[in-house]
Amino acid sequence: MENSTQEFMFLLYGLNDTRTNKNIYFAFGLVAYIMTLFINGMLIATIILEKKLHEPMYLFICNLFANGICGSSAFYPKILVDLLADTHVISYVGCYVQVYIIFSYAFCELTCLTVMSVDRYVAICKPLEYHSLMTLHMVAKLLVFNWTFTLLRTSIGAVLTFRLPLCGNVIDKLYCSNWDIVKLSCIDVTLNSLYGYFQTFFQVSQAAIIVVSYVQIIKVSLHSKTGRVKFMQTCLPHLITLFNFIISLFFDVMYARYGKLEGQQALRNILAMEFLVVPPLLNPLIYGIKLTQIRQGFLKIYIYRHKAVRPS
Repeated sequence: MENSTQEFMFLLYGLNDTRTNKNIYFAFGLVAYIMTLFINGMLIATIILEKKLHEPMYLFICNLFANGICGSSAFYPKILVDLLADTHVISYVGCYVQVYIIFSYAFCELTCLTVMSVDRYVAICKPLEYHSLMTLHMVAKLLVFNWTFTLLRTSIGAVLTFRLPLCGNVIDKLYCSNWDIVKLSCIDVTLNSLYGYFQTFFQVSQAAIIVVSYVQIIKVSLHSKTGRVKFMQTCLPHLITLFNFIISLFFDVMYARYGKLEGQQALRNILAMEFLVVPPLLNPLIYGIKLTQIRQGFLKIYIYRHKAVRPS
């Protein structure tokens, strides 16, 4: 790369075919971002303020909400600016920062969902041991592991990509992604590909843990009414969240690596942003509506308490 990193700019071509209705897209995007921040923020505050929700499952859900805010904030501000601009560019440093946050979001989301599946396995399949195994100390260690493991994986990938000299600056996407930058490299990228396969191994391993956990949960749930009720109340929202995230992320990764460039830009955009837009907005709605404790805690803090302090 001949230019300095301060002068080098990436061109984002994802919006090039979007010449009309940009103001409508901007309005929808702004509303979606505000709703994502507001709903996730309110439920995070609910879990923190309501002592009854200081249990493993709700703390993991709180982590999921916080991660959703991080992922959304790496995507929405830039795309909203681009919708109002004639040219869609991002600085060298800004591109790598966006890649780092988005990949951290994706890795953290899957790791958190894996931990939550193990938590539900212990709660339903080993109920007598649950409180002795899933202590607050254990929850804290799992959350630290979640973020440490996530940031380590992301950092290694970022270093491998950052070292590459680039022979181009056009990214055919709405935002910067690791593989799109790698494809611009002037040198061999075998090491990056190997690390990508290594990451895939971890993701498949996490998926296997989730599958094994839920196979055992379903087996136990079928033999008792209490197990079935607990499964419907706490595991079903988790499964909806899990399948939505994994399927959308899978299609985005597959299209980025193997999709044809001459394909429809609109399809590429949908696949690229679905896992960044839908889970952060859908997760709090699913958990907030489905889980009675969170719903009651929300009403207690924001509705009943407000009525109690209202002057007569």
